[in-house]
Amino acid sequence: MHPNQLFRSDDRALLETLIEEVGFGMVFQTTPDGPRVAHTPVLSTGNGAVQFHLARGNALTRWLDGATALITVNGPDGYISPRWYSDRATVPTWNYVALELEGRVRRMDSDGLEALLHGLIQRHEAQLGGDPWRADETPPAMWRQLLGGIVGFELEVRAWRPTIKLSQNKPAEDRAAIAAGLDAAGSPALAELVRRLAP
Repeated sequence: MHPNQLFRSDDRALLETLIEEVGFGMVFQTTPDGPRVAHTPVLSTGNGAVQFHLARGNALTRWLDGATALITVNGPDGYISPRWYSDRATVPTWNYVALELEGRVRRMDSDGLEALLHGLIQRHEAQLGGDPWRADETPPAMWRQLLGGIVGFELEVRAWRPTIKLSQNKPAEDRAAIAAGLDAAGSPALAELVRRLAP
């Protein structure tokens, strides 16, 4: 989390949207084997928890149940050039959107894992449009085998630590130039966030 209060947000709906739109995160924990990270799809329950699954053989899987862990979800990011400022006598910076979620993890039962998988499939298939793929298209024996190779978890979020760093500390004319510069540099998603979320 960035120390500047300008880059923080208490807008829970915005944070939930970030989780939904990105849909992917990193789970961090210090284990007896040392610090570990796992990359995984994430799904918010909408009531203060985030669900995810890991391969049974992942280095974190055996340590997570009952532990405190950290999930990060990263949105768009990009280099900000001083050439876009009205006063170029400064230094470059980086704009980014990131969310840290800290909390206690519990292992899900098989029904919970199955529900998580169906939730992830439905959400992402809907984003693709067209005729969605359905889990029941997988032969049942194959589905059971694949299901046995993963473990589902739910992190009960006790701390939401967002950073929404979108040049809020710059005047409006500089923010407009930054957004235009990001568009030209091939970062339209970050440019749109600078336009919409910075005051």
